[in-house]
Amino acid sequence: MERVRDVSELPKAHLHLHFTGSMRPGTVLELADKYGVRLPDALTEALTSGEPPRLRATDERGWFRFQRLYDAARSCLREPEDIQRLVREAAEEDLRDGSGWLEIQVDPTSYAPRLGGLIPALEVILDAVDTTSRETGLGMRVLVAANRMKHPLDARTLARLAVRYADRGVVGFGLSNDERRGMARDFDRAFHIAREGGLLSAPHGGELTGPASVRDCLDDLDATRIGHGVRAAEDPRLLKRLADRGVTCEVCPASNVALGVYEKPEDVPLRTLFEAGVPMALGADDPLLFGSRLAAQYEIAREAHGFTDAELAELARQSVRGSAAPEDVKARLLAGVDDWLARPAAGSGRTADRA
Repeated sequence: MERVRDVSELPKAHLHLHFTGSMRPGTVLELADKYGVRLPDALTEALTSGEPPRLRATDERGWFRFQRLYDAARSCLREPEDIQRLVREAAEEDLRDGSGWLEIQVDPTSYAPRLGGLIPALEVILDAVDTTSRETGLGMRVLVAANRMKHPLDARTLARLAVRYADRGVVGFGLSNDERRGMARDFDRAFHIAREGGLLSAPHGGELTGPASVRDCLDDLDATRIGHGVRAAEDPRLLKRLADRGVTCEVCPASNVALGVYEKPEDVPLRTLFEAGVPMALGADDPLLFGSRLAAQYEIAREAHGFTDAELAELARQSVRGSAAPEDVKARLLAGVDDWLARPAAGSGRTADRA
C-alpha cells in the first residue's frame, strides 16, 4: 500500500454545499422532536441508521421523492437559533475536513415564511454566517440561488436582493432544482442583474441532463462556475471551451452516484475533466442525504480514480482559485496546499510516495 497524506488536512475551498443539506442527521432529529415534525419514514430510518436513503433522481418521480425528503428536513428549521446552529455545525464539519473557505448556497424564499419574510430570512442567514466565521476562523460567504421550478420574475427579485447584500456576505447567484424544468434562457435577466451587481454566476447544469445544459449556462447565463457540470465530459469540444474559459465545475461525486447520474464512483468522469484542463472544485452537495462530506470527495478521487497526492493538491488549488475568497485568503490557502504536499506521506506497506 502506497503512503499517502491525510486529505482532511489538505487546505481546500468548499463551493457546492446546500443550506438544508449541510445539516447533521442528529440535528434534524432533535429539531423534528422539538417542533413535533413528522419526518418521512425513509428519512428517519436513514438519519438513525447512518445509511443514506436510497435515491434515484434520473426520472421525475425519483426527483420528487428526493425533494420531499429535503423539504421535510427544511421544515425543521423554524427559528433564528436553528439557522445559527446549522451554520455553526456546517462550519465545524468543514473545518474538520480541511476547508478554509466555504460558500454555502441558499434560496431564502424557502425560509421566509417562518423567519418573518424574505429580507429578514436572508439577514438571519447572513448574520449567522458572519458570527460563525468570526468565531471559528473559517472564511464563509453565501451564494443566493433561485429555483428553476418557480417563475423567472421570482429569480429577478432574488437577484436584486442578492446584489443589495453583496457587502454583507453574498458573493454569487445560482440556479438550482431540476434542470429538466425551466430553460436557462428564461433566467437570463436575473443573472444579468446579479453580474452587473458584481456577483459571480454559478448555475446548476450538466447533472440530470447532458452537455446542452452546460452550454446553456455558458451562453445564456455567462456562468463563472457550473454547479456539477459533469455531463460536459460527453462533449470534447465543450470540455475545451470550459478549460479555455477557466470555468470551474463544482463536481460532487457522492451526490452523482446517490442520485443515479452514475452507477458507481468509478463512473464519475473526474479524470476526464481533470485531464481536459477543466478546473474543478469538489463538493459534498447535500451530505445530510448523501452521507459524505467534503474530505470524502477527495477520497473518492484517490480511491476510485487513482489521483495521486500531487493531483489532489491541484484539485484543492483549483477549488481555491475558483472561489470568491479575497486574494490574501487564497494566497494563504494555496501556501497551505504546498505545505501539505511537502510533508512526508504516512501509511503502511510500500514506502513509495504517491506525490
